[in-house]
Amino acid sequence: MESVVKTDNKGRKKVLNACTEPCAIEKGMRLIGGKWTASIIYHLKDEPVRFNDLTRMLGGASKKMIDQRLKELESRGMVIRKVISDRPVAVTYELTEFGHSALNILEQLRVWSESNKL
Repeated sequence: MESVVKTDNKGRKKVLNACTEPCAIEKGMRLIGGKWTASIIYHLKDEPVRFNDLTRMLGGASKKMIDQRLKELESRGMVIRKVISDRPVAVTYELTEFGHSALNILEQLRVWSESNKL
């Protein structure tokens, strides 16, 4: 629901139907807006990726940070963690259908960023 803003006769603005909870954009940003979160989703777009390969792809992120973000994405139903070997332990991460649904937004963000030389 969009807010309606009215200006009174003294030039003051008043919001008539202000949100009492986070708006849809804020809710979406909470899901994919954390540091490294969008990059992780983007790197998982094509196929399952092993943890160490993902850390190499992300370069500047620490293993602890990547692990934290992957756990958040898994708890939100955006990523699936699969154990592929017990000794040594090896896991892959892949996007769920819900995770894949964020890719269009991220692609638009990438295009917007590149077109504006950000």
